[in-house]
Amino acid sequence: MSGNNGTNHGKNGNNGESLFEKQVFTTGEAAEICKVSQQTIIRCFDAGRLKGFRVPGSRFRRIPREELIRFMKQNEIPTDEFAHGKKKILVVDDDPQIVDLFKDVLGRDDRFEVRTASTGYDAGLLTNEFKPDLMILDYMLPDINGNVVCKTVRENDKLHAMKILIVSGVVNRDEIDDLLSSGADDFIKKPFDIEELLARIASLVEV
Repeated sequence: MSGNNGTNHGKNGNNGESLFEKQVFTTGEAAEICKVSQQTIIRCFDAGRLKGFRVPGSRFRRIPREELIRFMKQNEIPTDEFAHGKKKILVVDDDPQIVDLFKDVLGRDDRFEVRTASTGYDAGLLTNEFKPDLMILDYMLPDINGNVVCKTVRENDKLHAMKILIVSGVVNRDEIDDLLSSGADDFIKKPFDIEELLARIASLVEV
């Protein structure tokens, strides 16, 4: 069996790496995270319920991060601690299709934790509670315009580090300049290219 080899005691892996920041886990580490016995993890692995690979030339099993998270969600094991170190993104848009797109694209990216709001009011509440690293903001909301949200955010000293990316169909250069002068850090036009969007996001939150 893949006994103790590589098993970490406590929360630190090799080179001071947090256990939850690792990309590949031993069965012992997976057991510690899931709060079950190592034998349970080994049984699930051998039965194909938890997928991974064996180290060449040995019987040691290894489990990729995304597979462990999938397994935990499937078995209703809390994955909150995996959010540690992720960049928090708040998507503010009243178009359900756009919101679903962001949730799908960003939710599959292990670098990000995503929340959504459909009004400026809800965005304000969530901003204070969630403390996002980045707000992706639609210019035209049902209750307020994006430039007002930008100004409100920039007047809050506690949110000075939060980045704001405006996403809108606005093409008027003066309006874009007004948004940027109101406190937005970047602007991307709808419809947008997903790869370009992800590159802009990664640049803004420095991942």
